Amino acid sequence: MRTMTDKQAYAAMYHFLDQYYQGTKSDDVGALLGAMSLLADGEPADPAINSDWEDAVEFALSGGKAGNLVLSPPEE
Repeated sequence: MRTMTDKQAYAAMYHFLDQYYQGTKSDDVGALLGAMSLLADGEPADPAINSDWEDAVEFALSGGKAGNLVLSPPEE
């Protein structure tokens, strides 16, 4: 299993979203990327992103799973 620091995971998420944006040109994804972009001091352009990111990291580290992360066949 590979491990990443929070900063590496943030960079991976940013890259993933940027690649998605390049293919879709989604305004919502573009706005999110703008908010996530790091300023010269290393902080995101939107300061609220920091706490959102920390919450997401804690969620994942505590074993949390996104509701739609695992697809299952429809119930009959």
